[in-house]
Amino acid sequence: MTTASSATDGLTGHDDRSTEGAEGAEGTENTASTEASGDAGPSPLRRNRPYLLLMTGLTADSVGGSVTMFAVPLVALALTGSATAAGVIAAVGNLGALLATLPAGVVADRADRRRLIVTSAGVGALLWGSVVVAGALGALRPWHLAAALFGAAVARTFVDPAVSGAFRAVVPAPQLPTAFAAAQGRDAAAEMLGRPLGGVLYGLAAVVPFVGAAVGQAVAAVCAWCVRAPLNGDLAEARRTSPVAALREGLRYVWSMPLFRACLGLFVVINVALGGIMIGINLELARTGTPPVLIGVFSAVAAGAMLAGSFLAPLLVRRLRLAGSTLLALGVLVASLAGMAAAQTYTAYVVLIGVGALLVPTVNSALAGYTAAVTPPRLQGRLSSVLGLSGLAAAPLAPLVGGALLDAGGIGVVLWALVVLMAVTVAALCGVRALWRVGTPDTWADDALTVPAP
Repeated sequence: MTTASSATDGLTGHDDRSTEGAEGAEGTENTASTEASGDAGPSPLRRNRPYLLLMTGLTADSVGGSVTMFAVPLVALALTGSATAAGVIAAVGNLGALLATLPAGVVADRADRRRLIVTSAGVGALLWGSVVVAGALGALRPWHLAAALFGAAVARTFVDPAVSGAFRAVVPAPQLPTAFAAAQGRDAAAEMLGRPLGGVLYGLAAVVPFVGAAVGQAVAAVCAWCVRAPLNGDLAEARRTSPVAALREGLRYVWSMPLFRACLGLFVVINVALGGIMIGINLELARTGTPPVLIGVFSAVAAGAMLAGSFLAPLLVRRLRLAGSTLLALGVLVASLAGMAAAQTYTAYVVLIGVGALLVPTVNSALAGYTAAVTPPRLQGRLSSVLGLSGLAAAPLAPLVGGALLDAGGIGVVLWALVVLMAVTVAALCGVRALWRVGTPDTWADDALTVPAP
């Protein structure tokens, strides 16, 4: 569970009048889709075949990934016998995503997105398949698990910005908010189903959950291959700029926005603290003999709350200024985690994580929606990668922090240290003046920037 990180479920488009070049081509696709359906507006998303294919593949991938990510710390703990070593393995795997994220955004804006999704998902399926085979033969070693995590994370990082751009190409502009809300609900539903399923499969055999990742990524590759609609704008225009210049352009754009600059740093800390708490609790439950299914229930409750929150989020985001929706959601989360630290019982963990996670979709959709409103379509892949650093930078650090604090002082140290860290960071976010200047969504288009093609 991360907050305010953007990838396939984070970024959509905005008014195309402020863009040119490649983004104009993408805007034409969306306009054509709207006009083709007549005066009644675009056809419902349930009749949009390219969108449904992409969502089907991503749903399978999300469920498989949720099953696998539940099992990784437990398998690593079983292989090494050390919570710290288990955290290191998870960190090494996630480091691949961090290293690849900026190049992935550049590639997604310059390459055939359909082929990029197919290739990347196919590589991930093969890597997880190797773990399944090694585990079935009794030959799985810690280095093999870490290497597969690293490679699969790199491959998955190329999928995320490609899908962000693909959604922009196949979904008409008026329906992008609905598609974004559906993506939030998809991930939450996958999390809610995948974690308990991971517990059941792990109870059968430690290697069985990795079958889910291999199958999920294979389905994602097949579904993307079946999409025949164009997923890119003018590739020739995009390729006229060198990759290094394109990366500089994306970084320059993000750095030009004071709110983006602040969120990049502060949300890394928030995601490290939140991820460390979740990892710490899972490892504590595992080493104290809690049945795997019950460990899965804890994560499933968080996902269920986020699923419910994805329906509540549009109502809150429409009515509150950006600062109000963001700080309300984070305040409830910090208060709930403090309650978990005070109680330190399984029941408290399950109940309070449900309360705390309920408004996480509010902060995610509010910040992602604002970035969508002010960002040219031709920069969508690069923006997805750059802003995704807030989650990806936390990915290798959170397991290290959670595992090390657990070994050093137990679950109480994990919870209190990270709750205090998160509370201080949220207080710092309150001091970001750019956050308070953003109004309700009906005013976001006024903040849109015109970014000329280099």
